[in-house]
Amino acid sequence: MHNFIVLDSSILIDDLRTGCHVDRILALDGVLRNSSVVLAELWRGVLNRADRKLLVELERDHPTLTPTKNNWLESGQILARIRNDKGFEQGKLRDLHFDVLIALTARSHGARLITSNGSDFELIRAYRDFKLEVW
Repeated sequence: MHNFIVLDSSILIDDLRTGCHVDRILALDGVLRNSSVVLAELWRGVLNRADRKLLVELERDHPTLTPTKNNWLESGQILARIRNDKGFEQGKLRDLHFDVLIALTARSHGARLITSNGSDFELIRAYRDFKLEVW
């Protein structure tokens, strides 16, 4: 079985802006996979031709994992539980929705999710366990 790794947009954005994670990314012991949700978040923020080129290369170089119907349905159930337990407003739940989808998709493939957004993903992991590494 492969040791799949999914990088969250927080890692990729930080690295693209500053190069702060390049050594750690190069040293990873696993097979990188994209998340279609992460790619969508990155495409939403594209500002110039260089950004577009990097995203096209990222898509070309690493296969993409996509949420299933069950991932989508479970994400809504998890968010409802979080709303009931934490009293979060709809805006915060919307902000969390993509992160829940990223986590559930990674979990479905046995992938380790690497993020610098520890607080939101630790919250999600309290509702559905998945492999998480916070940088």
